Amino acid sequence: MQNPPDLRPDLARARITETQRDGQPTIGMVSLGCPKALVDSERILTRLRAEGYGISADYSGADAVVVNTCGFLDSAKAESLEAIGEALNENGRVIVTGCLGAEPEYITGAHPKVLAVTGPHQYEQVLDAVHAAVPPSPDPFVDLLPASGVSLTPRHYSYLKISEGCNHKCKFCIIPDMRGKLVSRPQKAVLREAEKLVEAGVRELLVISQDTSAYGTDWKDRDEKFPFLSLAKDLGELGAWVRMHYVYPYPHVREAIPLMAEGKILPYLDIPFQHAHPDTLRRMARPAAAERTLDEIRAWRSACPDITLRSTFIVGYPGETEAEFQHLLDWMDEAQLDRVGCFQYENVDGARSNALPDHVPEEIKQERWERFMEKAQAISEAKLAAKVGTVMDVIVDDVDEDGIATCRTKADAPEIDGNLFIDEGAEALNPGDIVTVEVDEASDYDLWGQLKG
Repeated sequence: MQNPPDLRPDLARARITETQRDGQPTIGMVSLGCPKALVDSERILTRLRAEGYGISADYSGADAVVVNTCGFLDSAKAESLEAIGEALNENGRVIVTGCLGAEPEYITGAHPKVLAVTGPHQYEQVLDAVHAAVPPSPDPFVDLLPASGVSLTPRHYSYLKISEGCNHKCKFCIIPDMRGKLVSRPQKAVLREAEKLVEAGVRELLVISQDTSAYGTDWKDRDEKFPFLSLAKDLGELGAWVRMHYVYPYPHVREAIPLMAEGKILPYLDIPFQHAHPDTLRRMARPAAAERTLDEIRAWRSACPDITLRSTFIVGYPGETEAEFQHLLDWMDEAQLDRVGCFQYENVDGARSNALPDHVPEEIKQERWERFMEKAQAISEAKLAAKVGTVMDVIVDDVDEDGIATCRTKADAPEIDGNLFIDEGAEALNPGDIVTVEVDEASDYDLWGQLKG
């Protein structure tokens, strides 16, 4: 059984309402995978829009389609090939980019009719391929690009990518092979982009990378040991919600927690723990000091009691014994993480973990996944029940035709965590509003509340 759809790469198509001028060349975009890939798609579309291309929201209205692929898991590769095939069937003129583009023969072997294949974050090569397939025809008096660029997310939140690549060598992961080693963006460039986003109306910045807390450590002549800390401090001065994703639990992360306690950045950490048993972690080639991790969690909560901790885990990793899995469940009881996702291990072509002995049978993976998620659900249910009666600020994501507002608390990242619903008196709210509510009901993963004031 494959990983559930809500834990696998998502699908985003450009939803851009604009009037096409006569003769304007148009490009469609399908973006698969993680938020980092979504940022790549936004950059490609922004460059194309600046060159005079229109952006089509469907296949039929496009002169060509760019498919930004994911290649992290074999199931994700299969989804990418399916998306490419759909674009070929519906449009016929397809350019492929993204992580799976690092394996061009894999793509052309399945779909020999694609026009071009480029690798991840190869923006210039994508543009060259688009130019060759659909020559630009800009009108400088008409084709004006908004200062905020093209966005594939709602206008009130935006992903802010601060680096590319990763220096870790986890055996189950091929991201360093696809995206290379850590390369951090200049801090001034990151802050300039963040400032423009906030000026354009963005209320929440979601900081992403492969290893956020390692930001800047690839700079040889840096003035500070951990530039992540000064970046977090500077972003916290912009007046928007700042949410940190993909933060490895290095010791220096503790120095960022006071910023959360002070309200400068959101009290939220997304940390890829992956497992808790030291032997499993060693086979993964990851840091194996799970006990010290529990000490760090205690320290974070001591400095900021409201902090929300999210993580993802892998069950059924090669060699995982029942005792190792039970150790993970016991660790979860200790850690009491707020938000948790879980993958069943999959072989990925090119990953070193494929060659490990004692692969776990599929039925045992499924059984362990169910036990793990039952544990995580019980923890979530108890934590949310404790929030009933509290007052908190939430950000509005949507208000439907029945006047029910879908919102998120500071503990909820878009699309991966829970929601808070307001079902009375929300008709006048708009996406991006930040309002105060009193929580009056809780379920396993979601909350309900009433407007205050």
